[in-house]
Amino acid sequence: MFFIVSKVFEFFATPTHLGLFIGVVGAALSFTRHRRTGCALSGGAILLLLLMGFSPLAGLLAVPLETRFPPPPEDAPAPDGIVVLGGSVDESLSGALNRVTLSEAAERVTAPIALKRQYPAARLVFTGGTSALRESPYTEAETVRKFWREVGLDQGDVVYEEKSRNTFENAVFTRDVIHPKPGERWLLVTSAMHMPRSIGIFRKAGFAVVAYPVDYRTTGSLQLLTVPRHASHSLSLLEFATHEWVGLLAYWLTGKTDALFPAP
Repeated sequence: MFFIVSKVFEFFATPTHLGLFIGVVGAALSFTRHRRTGCALSGGAILLLLLMGFSPLAGLLAVPLETRFPPPPEDAPAPDGIVVLGGSVDESLSGALNRVTLSEAAERVTAPIALKRQYPAARLVFTGGTSALRESPYTEAETVRKFWREVGLDQGDVVYEEKSRNTFENAVFTRDVIHPKPGERWLLVTSAMHMPRSIGIFRKAGFAVVAYPVDYRTTGSLQLLTVPRHASHSLSLLEFATHEWVGLLAYWLTGKTDALFPAP
């Protein structure tokens, strides 16, 4: 139920969707006796979209998330294992075209190539089923397995967990598959913006991991006076950041993370 509710809520609460929905309602009301209210809503929607597309708002939300967990130092001890979270595959295109199609978060599955070469003895685990509301015949794990075999990373020693649908299930299902031992050092590979929520969830599940953030969307510094060249970039960044902040709150309220904003 949590998975379904979260997906439905995300659709309607996504900032861009919300702005468009308000604008549509306003436009519809402007043709009724509530014309004044409709015009106010339409104007508000336009201002909201302009604010989201051309102000520093996206950076203000994204930078604290991306800088919360820094990468491990270069002289850190070798890990016993590496856990890679899903979210890097375009499931629809990969299934329809029968080929590997990666999303903006492709670094989640490319970074482990270098990590595995650096730490050949480390166990490698990928966790990701499908994020679709309706049952899908394809899983992220299947696509990543194909990709890692094509590039020579998977020599038959990679573990794939392909039933999880969200980060909470990533943590719980992976823990139950690999049974990490006390004292083992496991790296967690996921997008930098997604790392705070992921770390909180893994900690709550009793699976101690070390953050290995990838897929950065910002430089880590706030650029308050810079106007973006493309509003679409700011809108995409804002949607990703908003998704994470709302996810942090929802997972904390439902007891799935150890803190509202997990810290190193």
